[in-house]
Amino acid sequence: MIIVKLIGGLGNQLFQYAAARRISYLHHIPLKLDISEFERYKLHNYSLMHFNIIEEIATQDEIEKFKPQHVFSKLAFKLLNRFNALNIFNQFYIMEHHFHFDPNLLKINRDAYLDGYWQSEKYFLDIEPVIRKELSIKIPPDRENELLINKIANSNAVSLHIRRADYVANSHTNTIHGTCSLDYYHYAVDKVAEKVQTPHFFIFSDDPAWTLKNLKLKYPATFVTKNGPDKNYEDLRLMSLCRHNIIANSTFSWWGAWLNPNPYKTVIAPKKWFNTEKFDAKDVLPESWTKL
Repeated sequence: MIIVKLIGGLGNQLFQYAAARRISYLHHIPLKLDISEFERYKLHNYSLMHFNIIEEIATQDEIEKFKPQHVFSKLAFKLLNRFNALNIFNQFYIMEHHFHFDPNLLKINRDAYLDGYWQSEKYFLDIEPVIRKELSIKIPPDRENELLINKIANSNAVSLHIRRADYVANSHTNTIHGTCSLDYYHYAVDKVAEKVQTPHFFIFSDDPAWTLKNLKLKYPATFVTKNGPDKNYEDLRLMSLCRHNIIANSTFSWWGAWLNPNPYKTVIAPKKWFNTEKFDAKDVLPESWTKL
């Protein structure tokens, strides 16, 4: 079986699922999800139950079978994983050892445990229709979201996502990620307006008060503030239904744009994904997206 460790927010969980699902689907290996870390993780909850995924939760016994049990093997595992974990223990426990795309992951064709973020469409692009189908949301929208869906459908809708929250409040997180500036958003809005007639911007943010106060646009705009963290999948659905997308340096709005099925969409993304040179983010953004 393939077991994938899920951790982080909804965007991270979707990347982890998609990479593991590709291996499972192509090689007909059962897929199970390790959600045990959410018992200790306080920032986000497990959120994939809202999607049409293959949802089999791994037991603790199944998880433990993939982990080195003895002191020597644990030490060897830690040392060897500094190099190429994919060739260690016969592809038994796979730990992501750098941030950019690793083609070795695509060679896995047997039982494995995946521990990483796998943030690139290159890990699952060859089964794109499967991923799009399974990452559709199975819960019908409520009345207020249905009204927003209709409003989006009847306009040249452009989603715009501002990520702040822990990117601002947590100094360590801010050092790694940083936030997109207001200049970035105004420039992105102008770029979209050059291509799209009568755009209507739908604004999403985890800090709606700050966004309402600081983001002033010269185009029609709707601030989407109803859906909180427990209904983040609703915002994801709304973003994906917009014709075009402006994203933050956030995997959440990355997925909102990627799941947008419009073949003629314009997606604008920040070319500086991290606020540090420690991580190579060259494979995060699809080539067709505009980087500013």
